[in-house]
Amino acid sequence: MVEPVRFPEIELYQGWGDPMRTECEIRGLELVQGEIPAGLEGALYKVGADRQYPSGRSDDIFIDGEGMIHLFRFKDNQVDYTSRWVHTERYKRQKAARRGLFGRYRNRYTVDPGVAGVHLGTANTTALFHAGHLYALKEDDLPYRMDPQTLATIGRDDIGGAVDAVSLTAHPKVDPVTDELLTFSYQARGDATRDIAFYVFGPDRKLVNKVWFQMPYAACVHDFAITDEWVVIPFFPLITDLDVVKAGGPYYQWHPDKQIHVALVPRYGVAQDIRWFKGPAASAGHMMNAFRDGSKVHLDLCFYHGNCFPFFPTPAGECTAAVPPFLTRMSFDLESTDGQIGMRRIMGDPCEMPRTDDRYQGRPYRHGYVICNRGPDGSSGIGHVDPETGALAVWMPGPANGVQEAQFAPRAPDSPEGDGWLLVPVSRIPHNRSDLVILDARNVAAGPVATLSLPVRVRSTFHGTWVPEATLRSGRFNYTRT
Repeated sequence: MVEPVRFPEIELYQGWGDPMRTECEIRGLELVQGEIPAGLEGALYKVGADRQYPSGRSDDIFIDGEGMIHLFRFKDNQVDYTSRWVHTERYKRQKAARRGLFGRYRNRYTVDPGVAGVHLGTANTTALFHAGHLYALKEDDLPYRMDPQTLATIGRDDIGGAVDAVSLTAHPKVDPVTDELLTFSYQARGDATRDIAFYVFGPDRKLVNKVWFQMPYAACVHDFAITDEWVVIPFFPLITDLDVVKAGGPYYQWHPDKQIHVALVPRYGVAQDIRWFKGPAASAGHMMNAFRDGSKVHLDLCFYHGNCFPFFPTPAGECTAAVPPFLTRMSFDLESTDGQIGMRRIMGDPCEMPRTDDRYQGRPYRHGYVICNRGPDGSSGIGHVDPETGALAVWMPGPANGVQEAQFAPRAPDSPEGDGWLLVPVSRIPHNRSDLVILDARNVAAGPVATLSLPVRVRSTFHGTWVPEATLRSGRFNYTRT
């Protein structure tokens, strides 16, 4: 006999966080305001976490849960919406058992004995499109390939056997001008190992470059950034202790006594040419962009003067107080010999989930987009920031309404930087449903140019990608920069 499904009565699963546990298909979202811009055709893919079954624990965290992939399909002046579970090994085992089997976040030593040795990956963090292939990713596993039209799961993918690490990051970068895929694996030989593997794949999915090296400790390396010549990989002191994990403890612990280490890895070079920099303990989840300026490399990121994941405690078991993230520029001088990191706060408003016009990833840029103005009622807005001046313009969706990460869609493949649209899922929390809003990316504060209403709730999406109609057909982005 199978036990009844009962979720713990914790804040994580209350209100908007109540698990959806369902797939959805809507043909033709209702256009309730404005007009869909002419020529805006393609696919917005988003991925987030939902709970298929309760884990049996009361210490669940929001970044855990099965992957749900979402598609907003723009075609012929309408938008269709589809959501589907990613059929990971974990999802399929729990579906068959009709209960949760996988215990504490990323801790294989707390799983049900019947699934010992099963991959823990949830594919719940990012959607990626490269060389005609759509993926759902989570950083503790290989990517899962998905059908771009139906969202059916095809299976785990090691990119033609070229990936010799146990996982790939949830934050790969596709350079949409060169059509190269840049990605990496941390703890690349298994839990608590210090190995890093960095890969570059060409437009044909063939391996262009691979660099293996050692990080200073077994860190959480959630994101990285790229430039035309370097990739920037920061190591923050959220560290895995295998003995703690084996004892059933948290996968990461926060070490405020450790330094930041940052590796500048040559995009097409070798491990011997890596440049290292150091700074005081701090952390970050997400990078906005990086670029080269003479002998310096600049990295813009949402920087926490403390622990960005306060639910991961110190080795003494203490949970640190939450600290706000500020958009900050870290600078690395390749001509210096002291390995110190320059720091400059770009703007004074806390923000997260940074995005750019993706055509300018790795290049100098003037248009950034963030979630900001978070309020105690769950409200938040989309901000348009100039990273050189810190000037900020914000659109708010209304009291108690929140936004999810924005995605930029260029007006045309060769349009100037920032000339295009922001596609923003909006959480209509008081009404328990969602909208998809289209903003003018250069005039965010003017409000939506179009609003499409969903009769259902898009509970949680973390990250995604916009794929234009021509790219869906060809598999290539063919973007240019002006």
